[in-house]
Amino acid sequence: MNNTVLLLDNSDNVGVALMDLFPGNQVMLNGKTIEIQDFVAAKHKFAMRAFAPGEEIYMYGTIVGEATQAIPEGGAITLQNIRHKTKKYQVQTGGYSWNSPDTSSWQDQTFMGYKRSDNQVGTANIWLVLPMVFCENTNVQLMQEAFENALGLKKMNPYERQIRTLISGLNGEKFTESVAQKTEIFESKIFSNLDGIRFLTHSMGCGGTRQDAETLCALLAGYIHHPNVAGATVLSLGCQNAEVRILQEKLQALGCTKPLVICDQQQSGTTEALLNRAIEETFQQLIIANQAMREPVPLSYLTIGLECGGSDGFSGISANPTLGAVSDLIVALGGKAILSEFPELCGAEENLIQRCESPELAQKFIHLMETYNEAAKRVGSGFDMNPSPGNIKDGLLTDAIKSCGAAKKGGTAPVSDVLDYTEYATKPGLNLLCTPGNDVESTTGLAGSGANIILFTTGLGTPTGNPIVPVIKVSSNSKLVKKMPDIIDFDAGTIIEGLDTPQSAGEKLLKLIIEVASGKKKTKAEEKSNFDFIPWKRGVSL
Repeated sequence: MNNTVLLLDNSDNVGVALMDLFPGNQVMLNGKTIEIQDFVAAKHKFAMRAFAPGEEIYMYGTIVGEATQAIPEGGAITLQNIRHKTKKYQVQTGGYSWNSPDTSSWQDQTFMGYKRSDNQVGTANIWLVLPMVFCENTNVQLMQEAFENALGLKKMNPYERQIRTLISGLNGEKFTESVAQKTEIFESKIFSNLDGIRFLTHSMGCGGTRQDAETLCALLAGYIHHPNVAGATVLSLGCQNAEVRILQEKLQALGCTKPLVICDQQQSGTTEALLNRAIEETFQQLIIANQAMREPVPLSYLTIGLECGGSDGFSGISANPTLGAVSDLIVALGGKAILSEFPELCGAEENLIQRCESPELAQKFIHLMETYNEAAKRVGSGFDMNPSPGNIKDGLLTDAIKSCGAAKKGGTAPVSDVLDYTEYATKPGLNLLCTPGNDVESTTGLAGSGANIILFTTGLGTPTGNPIVPVIKVSSNSKLVKKMPDIIDFDAGTIIEGLDTPQSAGEKLLKLIIEVASGKKKTKAEEKSNFDFIPWKRGVSL
């Protein structure tokens, strides 16, 4: 790769700066020499020809904006001279031909997973404790503190040391630590085959719409049914909208037979009675869950979630295409990939429509996209307002630019299914899942739909993780790896530097996925206990 400038598609009329460009610099693209007129920061774009107001801007071979004022050849593309615009998509399906990648070197590869009785395979073995309603959050937290302290799972907060040092300084003393204070509590071996007990809290379950309560129940059912989960303890107040009955109906619809400990506070009486029972029964189930063992299984049992957050102008060039290469490999091997974040597919619809395996899937995708966008407009927003200030600063000026890069995570495979939020992925192949672009809401949804590994690209950095699914963070640029090494698992910036292609980086990433899926390597998010969980209130978040 030319490490100065890049043309993403031969039909594009703007180029991408891979390094800072200054007025007077001459660059060569598509056989044409262009003199740069303005400062163009790395990750940003410049005009390959002169534009008049109203003319369309092309990137990734499609429309991503239009000029709002005259732009000279070599001029910088900025928020002052372009605005969001997308190509009006055509509804055409059939005839899509996929050149699947060569998987011969991966056919006999396996990962060490947990086989479940329903033929799902987990990459972890976790017991889940969750509330039906926010009223039970405090009781969940009491259980968490009790179990983590008693089982030796609690890690010392490293910032406690800093505060103790500051306190001792008030009295002119020097803070000295005991051996116990310096050493993190060792991880318990009592349940050595459990990868963790995870405790969820949330702000939903009552006081909102009945639809949100039902959606919450469907999401929680997806978490309990998840192959990484051995079973769950459910705390209910008893009078909330999100009834245990609805949760049980959702579990039955999924065919879930996982062990459940259900405790109702209003039936139990005192908090002590509730928690005594919840802890006693949970402990007995942990003994059973601990009997699960990892065993080798084919890569076809992987379901990878495809996510991005804190994106930059390199995300659609390096990290996202790397995920696309991995997605294609997993699909070709018979596994599942789930592409989420519908606000970040705005402008990439036509390509995805053409790849849908049936007209019905295409129509469902269009319906979900348009319904969501209209709901956003009704509250004064819209998909065009999706890019964050950080996105814009680093080169993603319009939602279409951001979306066309984000869609690269889905590779080139046909679309085998389209899922609304909380629908569970059951069909091998590439699935499209309706979620917000909000990082945590989207990863929460990916886990609820069955992803047993989540791949998360970022150009600016984010600590996001998930309580039940390992989240592998993939950097779009190597500078971020050096700046925030404690949150990045894989560097795709080598593509920008010309050391890798998306295909070679994808092969390396798949090797890391196998290690993580086998429990041989923890992700940075797991190490830092970034277990984020935010259910989506429909029509509110973007």
